[in-house]
Amino acid sequence: FPVLAVHMVRVGEETGRLEDMLLKVADTFENDVRVELKRVLGLLEPIVILGMGVVVAFIVVAMLLAIFSINEIPL
Repeated sequence: FPVLAVHMVRVGEETGRLEDMLLKVADTFENDVRVELKRVLGLLEPIVILGMGVVVAFIVVAMLLAIFSINEIPL
């Protein structure tokens, strides 16, 4: 467990307010998860957009190569 959680539980046991401290620990962990999730989603969006751009560029290049190869066919 993180050091902060251990200290908060210890203080809660010593003061007789363990329930309140456990709720505070839960709130702290929930906030940490929320911040981390926001950071990951913030990084994921540009990566997805970049990936879609690569797919579109691949399709455009494939179509242009097909068009140029048709022009090279002797009649």
